[in-house]
Amino acid sequence: MSAVEAEAGRLREEADEPGWEVDPDDEWGVAVITTVGRQLKLRREAAGMRAADFGRVVGYGEDMVYKIESGKRIPRQEFLDRADEVLTAGGLLSAAWEDVKKVRYPKQVRRLGKLEGKAVEIGVYECNIIAGLLQTPEHARAVIGAAQPPYSPDDMERMVAARLARQSVFERDPAPSIHFVLEEAPLRRRVGGTAVWRQQLERLLQVGRLHSVRLQVMPTDTEPHPGLDGRIELLKFPDGTAVGRSDGKFNGRPVSDPRQLRILELRYGSIRAQALPPRESLAFIEELLGET
Repeated sequence: MSAVEAEAGRLREEADEPGWEVDPDDEWGVAVITTVGRQLKLRREAAGMRAADFGRVVGYGEDMVYKIESGKRIPRQEFLDRADEVLTAGGLLSAAWEDVKKVRYPKQVRRLGKLEGKAVEIGVYECNIIAGLLQTPEHARAVIGAAQPPYSPDDMERMVAARLARQSVFERDPAPSIHFVLEEAPLRRRVGGTAVWRQQLERLLQVGRLHSVRLQVMPTDTEPHPGLDGRIELLKFPDGTAVGRSDGKFNGRPVSDPRQLRILELRYGSIRAQALPPRESLAFIEELLGET
């Protein structure tokens, strides 16, 4: 098999991966992908190329080309770069990636970042990992890189960038009140190796000392608490409304019904009450840092 054929096979396989479909309920995403697909089709037709011929050159099947052109499939960056080269688009198709990558992630993920950016109060409990808002780039890369099946290097870097972009919430003025409860076990797990682990602990201390942040650690030897079945996040806004989500009972779906929010608030309040106070929690993290 030639190198060109091997690359074509790889691209076809990646194009068929789940997660690159367009969510029909995501109006903005649909508009962006449809516009990019239309531009691609117009340039292909202007070049006098049939979809099948174009697909062979860029390493995609004819059916996949039609899906991308009709806005039913999100194109990868490699596809847009190759299409730009084949159709001599002068960088215009490659540049479309700047718009495409903004809608690459599910609507719910983008919505979460926007909600966090508007909230005046944020409460987060994490059961199995260090909260994304607290992760260093290296730690985030190690966590995301541990997924199975693995993400492509390009996907992983985009996911890391998206996670880090949410951390701009700490730079807001006025700053929102942010509270974290983290389990002890993930703090002891040396994700990414000792150096990455130390950087992560230093980051926790840095953020935990911010005036607007309260960070608590849940000791492993504590009594059972309401967060054992997963994470909880509560967001409160200037107009008095709120949104929450939780694993377990609510399956991670956002909820805004007052009765459901009250349940999450009770659960989160119980978790906070059982965790170490903020000052003791920072001292605990300092002890962990001193163990190496």
